[in-house]
Amino acid sequence: MNLKVSRQLLVLGALGAALAVVVIARRADDPSGTSQVRSNGRSATTTAAATQTPVADLKLDLLKGDSSELAAPTRNPFQFKAKPSPPASREQASAIKPPVVIAPPPLPQGPPPPPPIALKYIGVLETAQGRVAIFRDSGGDVINGKEGDIIDGRYRLLKIGVESADLAYVDGRGRQTIRLSGQ
Repeated sequence: MNLKVSRQLLVLGALGAALAVVVIARRADDPSGTSQVRSNGRSATTTAAATQTPVADLKLDLLKGDSSELAAPTRNPFQFKAKPSPPASREQASAIKPPVVIAPPPLPQGPPPPPPIALKYIGVLETAQGRVAIFRDSGGDVINGKEGDIIDGRYRLLKIGVESADLAYVDGRGRQTIRLSGQ
């Protein structure tokens, strides 16, 4: 008996679904173009002409262009170049002024600066007579000096610090601070 009831319910459900499809299809294909009931429950009559939108006439002759107007293609995806700038309009071309060329500042007209001092500051000694700076020249010789001494016949030792020493050429030009290198 349970199987018989299941078949009846299945047939009844299929008939209900078929009926729903027919009702929906009839409403969509209403030949009079009227709708009897609005969604808010009020009755209304609308004509099919009012719901249709008019189609504009197409002017196909305007769509056809002359193929001679097209320029040759200039894009080559296998070649890298800078993007060309767009051509300036007549208004922009008249507004563009030639660039103003500014001359570089004049170079100083003095004697060339002296060459850098070729000594390495490798340490300082505290003695009873005062501080003594220790330098190494480019040949590897060690040179000692106090403040005010002339070192290597070319340089005057101006000041001795803990991490640096100030030297200048004997004639007073080319003052340079040499940092402690420790070598």
